[in-house]
Amino acid sequence: MSKDPIQVGLSSASVFPLNVHDAFAVSHDLGYDGVEVLVTGNHLSQDPRKLHELSTRYDQPILAIHAPTLLLTQQVWGDAWSKIEMSAAMARDVGCDIVVVHPPFRWQGGYATGFADGVKKIMDDYGVRIAVENMYPWRARGREAKMYLPHWNPVPQPYEYVTWDFSHAAIANVDSLESIKALGSRLSHVHLCDGVDNGKDEHLVPGRGTQPVAESLQFLRDSEWDGHVVVEVSTRKAKGAGGREEWLAETLRFARKHLEAVEPPAGTNEAGDAGNTSDSSTLRS
Repeated sequence: MSKDPIQVGLSSASVFPLNVHDAFAVSHDLGYDGVEVLVTGNHLSQDPRKLHELSTRYDQPILAIHAPTLLLTQQVWGDAWSKIEMSAAMARDVGCDIVVVHPPFRWQGGYATGFADGVKKIMDDYGVRIAVENMYPWRARGREAKMYLPHWNPVPQPYEYVTWDFSHAAIANVDSLESIKALGSRLSHVHLCDGVDNGKDEHLVPGRGTQPVAESLQFLRDSEWDGHVVVEVSTRKAKGAGGREEWLAETLRFARKHLEAVEPPAGTNEAGDAGNTSDSSTLRS
């Protein structure tokens, strides 16, 4: 029996500066499998009841909640632990079990030093998986500034669940395929995009950067990975009417192309062995 294909969702960040309502509409119109909601200052992104209504209206399940742990969302939902706890509560309320969070900044004191243990406690309390996202080194005047504690790279850290982002990997000059292999079953969620090592977090359409995105998706497909791939492409520079939708449709086609099951050659079974081709010649002694 063949495994169900990996679902491909759309992050509400991909329609910025439009809002989460637009994300559900675009996801539905283009044929995505669901939506990841980035919690921002927009009231719709913070209201589980309204999110549930949007999910039902557009027939788009909510696949993940992205906690407001970005620099740009520092004023949303209070202190650092409140951001994660409220995101976990909302994930439970809307029926998904993945919460995406960024690693702590060095200046966040006890939150940063107790991050791994605190994340585990909230997971136990709310019954969700909190997947820590890979980030990248910040550079100033050619030197790396230590922004994250303990590190921007989650692979060697004691996190039970991890989100992998190809754009962040490009800035860090990290090979995503090797990192995904190293993570193994800890990889729980993927942000699909691309990038180049130019210090800019561009979130390009896959294939327009330097990361082994196609090979990584094929590896996930062949290893029967059971997480979600969520498109997180920046469309702010898309030109003309429908430009945003064209980029997001292109990315969805890319994802499905590399995640779809590979049919065995004609005349072989699912194990790749030659089928029974008995004829008069094979019956001769």
